[in-house]
Amino acid sequence: MVLIGPSRPRRTTAPPAAPRAERLAPGLALAAAGVASAYGIHRLLPAVPMLTAAVVLGIAAAHLPGAATLVRGVARPGLSMAGKRLMRLGIVLLGLKLSLGDVAGLGWRALVMVAGVVLVTFFGTQWLGRRLGLSADQSLLVATGYSICGASAIGAVSGVLGGGSGKDGNDERREAEVASSVALVTLCGTLAIAVLPLLRTPLGLDPTEFGRWVGASVHDVGQVVATAQTAGPEALTEGVLVKLIRVAMLAPLVAGVALSRRAHTGPAASGRRPALLPLFVVGFLAMVALRTTGLLGAPLLDAAALVQELLLAAALFGLGSAVHLPTLARTGGARTALLGLASWVLVAGVSYAGVLLTV
Repeated sequence: MVLIGPSRPRRTTAPPAAPRAERLAPGLALAAAGVASAYGIHRLLPAVPMLTAAVVLGIAAAHLPGAATLVRGVARPGLSMAGKRLMRLGIVLLGLKLSLGDVAGLGWRALVMVAGVVLVTFFGTQWLGRRLGLSADQSLLVATGYSICGASAIGAVSGVLGGGSGKDGNDERREAEVASSVALVTLCGTLAIAVLPLLRTPLGLDPTEFGRWVGASVHDVGQVVATAQTAGPEALTEGVLVKLIRVAMLAPLVAGVALSRRAHTGPAASGRRPALLPLFVVGFLAMVALRTTGLLGAPLLDAAALVQELLLAAALFGLGSAVHLPTLARTGGARTALLGLASWVLVAGVSYAGVLLTV
């Protein structure tokens, strides 16, 4: 007689998770619609930059009764991906706006001035943030945006700060900190378009001085163009050149933040530590080198600039959609706004002093 034991349960294969593209599609489609809407607003109201409109539309989508469910539900993976990955691609293409010849042509005095403005604003804003009781990461994000190049710099530094496992809310907290920092720096940069031209005559600035002041103190490249052009082509040229020098400081700043994290944070559970120079920063530097060669013609550079703006607009819409104003108000929103205002005054004041000393 052959005894037959209980049969082993047949292994069943767990139902496959939804394909990555399927999970990302709703959020990416919503981000694309946000970019199209932001572009339409910019065409109707040229004074409103497309990137500013994208942030505002993202925040609005997170609070409208119908859209909020979509934003916090099925669209969340795609919107989060837009806020992270598309931001990094946009930063890489940002390198095509700058060549080493532009840096050399500005002169060493202007380079020293720009470096001083960046360092004072960066460390001064973090100091103010600590005095206001904000988290170290929130203070760092605001400091980066105001000292370098607005939303692009915030996105770059957020890429080396790391994130939680997604189980304890760290990812959502980080997204909210990034989004609120982006909203603040975008708001102040937009206000600068109206405020700084009014101060030119009272401060006694000629076109060269005004252009350099704008380039050293206004956050986004597009906002610099909109502000500096009010004083003529000479001011516009100076403003853009100084601004691009600030953009060039993005790479060493990100590397410094990553190095600081490696020094003060032990290995994570996986044994991984932040990269000293993230891949997207390497890409940014590669694009600067490519632009320096002069191999790229104007049509290709114009197309790259358009793609870069579209990528950043999609990323900013995604970041804006992570903002929940009631939560933000309960977790230091007023203090964050106060830090943003103080940092704006700081960068404008230091830039003004730097221009007077070097021009």
